[in-house]
Amino acid sequence: MIKNAMISTESFLINIKSSLTKHWDSPALTDFNGETVTYGQIAHKIAKLHIAFEVFELKKGEKVSIVGRNSSNWGISFLATVAYGAVVVPILHEFTPENIHHIVNHSESKILFAGKYIYDSLDLNQMPDLEAIILLDNCSVVKSVKMKIENATKIFNESEQSRYPAGFLPQHIEYHNDEPEELAMINYTSGTTGFSKGVMLPYRSLLSNMLFAQEVLAELKHGDNVVSMLPMAHAYGLAFEFLYEFIVGCHIHFLSRLPTPKIILDAFASVKPRIIITVPLVVEKIFKKQLFPAINKPFVRAALRLPLVDGRILKRINQRLTDFFGNNFIEVIIGGAAFSPVAEKFLKRIGFRFTVGYGMTECGPIIAYEDWSKVPLFSCGKAAPRMKIKIDSPDPENVPGEILTRGDNVMLGYYKNPETTKEVLIDGWLRTGDLGIIDKNGYLYIKGRSKNMILGANGQNIYPEEIENRLNNTKYVAESIVMDSYGKIVALVYPDYDAAAAEHLSEDELSEKLDKTRLEINTQTPSYSQIAQIKIHPEEFEKTPKKSIKRYLYTK
Repeated sequence: MIKNAMISTESFLINIKSSLTKHWDSPALTDFNGETVTYGQIAHKIAKLHIAFEVFELKKGEKVSIVGRNSSNWGISFLATVAYGAVVVPILHEFTPENIHHIVNHSESKILFAGKYIYDSLDLNQMPDLEAIILLDNCSVVKSVKMKIENATKIFNESEQSRYPAGFLPQHIEYHNDEPEELAMINYTSGTTGFSKGVMLPYRSLLSNMLFAQEVLAELKHGDNVVSMLPMAHAYGLAFEFLYEFIVGCHIHFLSRLPTPKIILDAFASVKPRIIITVPLVVEKIFKKQLFPAINKPFVRAALRLPLVDGRILKRINQRLTDFFGNNFIEVIIGGAAFSPVAEKFLKRIGFRFTVGYGMTECGPIIAYEDWSKVPLFSCGKAAPRMKIKIDSPDPENVPGEILTRGDNVMLGYYKNPETTKEVLIDGWLRTGDLGIIDKNGYLYIKGRSKNMILGANGQNIYPEEIENRLNNTKYVAESIVMDSYGKIVALVYPDYDAAAAEHLSEDELSEKLDKTRLEINTQTPSYSQIAQIKIHPEEFEKTPKKSIKRYLYTK
């Protein structure tokens, strides 16, 4: 067995090189139920791409975009780009062609890696400055401005043969010498209006996030299996389902297809991942569909009130949920959006190994975290190592204020957007736009987004996320958005049509059930934050990469 080494604090890319040489013959990346490549094969593929970059005359510091579903070739393209010294621009594969055109142009990308299904939807005339396009499916060149494609392919092969006549070996690895403040990646967020902002993350942010992961996930070791299901175009999935595991020497399994709940559970059962990184939506769906019906049965609810019985029942429920996730994980880390308090409270009660972290793309992503065995209920932990947190409030323990953070993880700013950069980066502190409080022990509690807060008629602060969490944990509600409408609180609800169909409810009957739900919730909330009306939204709400609802599309 290869013993884990401490991550080097010298530079990010030194750790990539070290992992490749140290784990040369070990399996590294697998497209789920597909081909597996070793660390040594990845090093060889990176060398081939570096030859291609040279032929295309790509210069250090120039931009390379990547768009496609998670796959081995996506990961290899990312590593090849940063190891060359170019700036990588991950693009979410769910973005529209118009968004992709814009990001490629705005970032001034010279080369684009794209999945074929995405490439077929693009208008190349809308990206006139691109000099080459490479398909992620097979790394074939489909556009070349500098020379004919067939000539480029011939040069690639001849260059590789002349450089490595005896084959590519570990001693042939030569990568860019990255500096802490050097730009490594431009990560485009989903944004709230118009096109998204390009978050400029330096190498110090990538390295600091890796050091954080080592400090809190020391049990993860070479050869451990992990599942990558979050989009790697988002900082959360990229950092903690791919980069850290790659540096440790894990075997990473990509869910290259749309990760439906069935596919996810099948993957957990076969891969048995050692760590699980996920978003609230996944856990909440499992909780609501698999556990909630069982624990809501009258005899179970009655048994849970008996002191001598409830412990055994809770233990069985915990084991059932643990089995869903493969029964081999250190802990389940949940982040990216607000987590349901109802689900969190119950999971805490049964002793499930989970924790809720806090971060944002602008910090690549981590801001706060605490181990599952220590974190208090409803908290997202303490400031991560090399990070500080403070609350912009006269009474940070009791009066919510904007969460401010600073430290090694924080971005350089927004690409070609100095005005917005100045608005959010003030004296080194990043204004997150989130509201929260910090208790006397340093634990952070999120209250909501400052831009979402509703000011009541008498000056009360109303946090729509708190009302939405109550709604989303009722029987006939799948998702909801709470908003202010002419001084009244209105909830836009996407119903749980499966639950309605199971009871053969008509539209009118479903509306009656939802209105009854509204009245029940109003009994649990202050008068100033009670729901005046529920409006049915017949389709699932559009989501960001973090699987949180794009509120701005529905609250105009």
